[in-house]
Amino acid sequence: MADSELLARLLAGDDRAFRELVSTYQSAMRAVAYAIVGSRHADEAVQDAWLSVVRNLDGFEGRSSLKTWLLTITANAAKNRYKQNRREVLLDDLPSPHGHVDDDRFSSDGHWLLAPFAWHQDTPEALLTEDELRECLEHTLLSLPQLQNSVLVLREREGLALEDICNLLQITLSNARVLIHRARLKVFATVEHFEETGEC
Repeated sequence: MADSELLARLLAGDDRAFRELVSTYQSAMRAVAYAIVGSRHADEAVQDAWLSVVRNLDGFEGRSSLKTWLLTITANAAKNRYKQNRREVLLDDLPSPHGHVDDDRFSSDGHWLLAPFAWHQDTPEALLTEDELRECLEHTLLSLPQLQNSVLVLREREGLALEDICNLLQITLSNARVLIHRARLKVFATVEHFEETGEC
C-alpha cells in the first residue's frame, strides 16, 4: 500500500490502518531503539515514538517515506530516553561461541561465497530442524552486541540501505560495514556449527 493511501486512512481515524502501521514497522522501530538504548529501554523508546507519531501524524509532509519518518522519530525518542536514563551503551565486541569464521567465506559485498548447506524441506525431520535452527539463530541475534544486532536486523530483515542505517544510528558507513560483517560472521558460525553438530 502506498504511503499516501495509508496516511489518508490514518488521518481519517481508521483503526485498522494504525494496526497495519504498527505491524509493518514495529520490528524496524525496535531495532533502531535497541541500538541506541539497549534491550532494557527499547520498548519504552518505541512507545514514546508511537505517542509522538500519533501526535504529529497530521504534520507529516511526505518529504521522506513514511518508514524513514517513523524510524527518525524512533531514533529521536530513543536518544531522549538515553539522556533520561544516563545509561552508558557498551559497544565492545563479544566473542563468538562457536569459534572464528574466516573472512574469505564472504564476497566483498558481504554475501556468502558458498551458502550453508540447504536442507530438504519435505520431511518432518527437516521441518523440525528448520524450527530448531530458527530458534538458534534468534538466540545468536540476541547475543550480538546491540549495534551489530540492530544493523543486521535493519539491513537484512527490514531492507534498509546502509546509508539510511548510518543516518538513523549516527554511525559512519565504514563502522556500519564492520558491524554488519562481524554480525554475519557470527550468524554464519552458528549455522555452520548447527550443520556439523545439530546443536546450537
